[in-house]
Amino acid sequence: MREFLADAHEYLPILLQGVQLTVLITLASLVVSTLLGLVWAVMRVSGIAVLAGFSAVMINILRGIPIIVQLFYIYFVMPDFGLSLTAVQAAIIGLGIAYSAYQAENFRAGIEAVDRGQVEAALSIGMGWGLTMRRVILPQAIRIALPPYGNIMIMMLKDSSQASTITVAELALQGKLIASSTFKNTSVYTMVALMYLALSLPLILLVRHLEAKGRHR
Repeated sequence: MREFLADAHEYLPILLQGVQLTVLITLASLVVSTLLGLVWAVMRVSGIAVLAGFSAVMINILRGIPIIVQLFYIYFVMPDFGLSLTAVQAAIIGLGIAYSAYQAENFRAGIEAVDRGQVEAALSIGMGWGLTMRRVILPQAIRIALPPYGNIMIMMLKDSSQASTITVAELALQGKLIASSTFKNTSVYTMVALMYLALSLPLILLVRHLEAKGRHR
């Protein structure tokens, strides 16, 4: 334990630099995935065959390609087409696009769970489809989708480690670099695991709170 504490005192500042990047990538990609996922979901339920079909195809493609491959494509292949991004930018966009497919299915489930009678009532008083979506459907759908949305946040936090494959020095890569140079695998990876756990626990508690709140409605 004494050796572990000494190692923690020495390496913790470096690992905290990785934590900053981990949090940045998670939050930024969460915004991208939320906005894009909402677009996919609205297209799926729009009732317009072309939009619904295009959205379904895109969602299936994104879910079928591993995240790491999508990151490689954005970071290594897109420069061949004239779009060069930094590793951090590629990680944010790659994770955001990859998770937009899961966000879309979550939002779609929330939208379809809204009572159809409310939708029909809104349309009957002259509200258009867009206004009904904004004022009647989406507010309720978002509340329904919040618990699984929290689970997606936890998954994104853990999958931010995939960014290390395109040289982003987030928490996982910082730990790997320290361990490979010091050979203190046990101490370093234990710290990395504990730090991921510390980041995840508040989200886990939030999800439990949202699920309990939803059950008591």
